Amino acid sequence: MIRGSLVALVTPMGPDGSLDLEALRRLIEFHIEAATDGIVAVGTTGESATLDEFEHCEVIRLTVEQVAGRVPVIAGTGANATSEAISLTRRAKELGADACLLVTPYYNKPTQEGLYRHYRAVAEAVDIPQILYNVPGRTACDLLPETIHRLAGMKNIIGVKEATGDLGRARDILRLCGPEFLLYSGDDATAAEFCLLGGHGVISVTANVAPRQLHQLCVAAREGDRDAALSIDAGLRALHRDLFIESNPIPVKWALAEMGLIQPGIRLPLTWLSAHCHDAVRSALKAAGVLQGLAHA
Repeated sequence: MIRGSLVALVTPMGPDGSLDLEALRRLIEFHIEAATDGIVAVGTTGESATLDEFEHCEVIRLTVEQVAGRVPVIAGTGANATSEAISLTRRAKELGADACLLVTPYYNKPTQEGLYRHYRAVAEAVDIPQILYNVPGRTACDLLPETIHRLAGMKNIIGVKEATGDLGRARDILRLCGPEFLLYSGDDATAAEFCLLGGHGVISVTANVAPRQLHQLCVAAREGDRDAALSIDAGLRALHRDLFIESNPIPVKWALAEMGLIQPGIRLPLTWLSAHCHDAVRSALKAAGVLQGLAHA
């Protein structure tokens, strides 16, 4: 069972936007040492939308190679064309990913029946554990609990990343699908409460910069220690807020560069973090205690 703090890993790039694979290796080691429970490669935070297919698969390949079985690797393989999602998912399986994360088709706004058939087609085509991903704030498409329940009956659809931030929605999915269907928060600001009510973990942006704290939060929630989970979360609230001060992953990549872990690099149409936002993100890093002992502390 894949559970706990799963980092939605950034894809490091040079100032010209080229992939920085050595920095990716270093980031993976940073997370292994900090007890991150799993690595999610080339999701939204990994700028999957602006990587070509070769680059996308290269990031998956290198992540699997560097992790070397120490924690699960979940590959982002969603697409707004079902055939493309099948192709990427098949390739991720060949490259050794442990599971795949498939965002709802974006922009083309399918019906609930279309979503059901899309995910069913991918699950039937590729025998690898698959996690649904619902983030309507970015996709203009909402995968409803009733549709998730229909899909949960397929043997290799093992869970969902629910990023609406609606705890009532999480309760509905738990009620419909039962405790064996894995439920991950995709909203850092509500992840502590989400895990305390029965969620299995978080696929986190904040974990990029505060991996140990997110791991400890998930452990406390799993053990039912509400006070400990909320105490850890209190130190991260500024990060949960200010890592979204501009579109993700703009702030988190700036934060990682501020920590000396990656170069300043991002791809158009995203741009580097605006100067007027620097102080807010830096203050959030300091409040979480993650700048201590690092390059730009």
